[in-house]
Amino acid sequence: MSLNPHDPRITTGIRLFNERDFFPCHDVFEDLWSELVGPEKPFFQGLIHAAICLYHFEGDNLGGARKMYRSFVLYVSDFAPVFCDIDVEKLLVDMEHCFEELLAVSGGYPHGLQLNPNRIPVITLRC
Repeated sequence: MSLNPHDPRITTGIRLFNERDFFPCHDVFEDLWSELVGPEKPFFQGLIHAAICLYHFEGDNLGGARKMYRSFVLYVSDFAPVFCDIDVEKLLVDMEHCFEELLAVSGGYPHGLQLNPNRIPVITLRC
């Protein structure tokens, strides 16, 4: 299936992400992603990884959070500045800010960091 930009799962996934309901957000975007066959498929995989890296960070799985953050960046970077009305550039900047301390940990498994609720990004639309 090619992407229908009006697919209600896009709106639902964004709403869940912005409500910080990351695992259900992941489920919604994964349902959409599993049906896609076009060039937009990696973008939605990146949104899945964005939700899961925040879910992991929130749940103190810091290694998983860092790994999923890096794959999120790889999947969505080529879609900046805007894709499907999503401000991809802003999301990348805001996610980097959110993960700044975790990414600064070099070598070994990170310990003792917590997700700062004031740094959790939202998905912004640019219509």
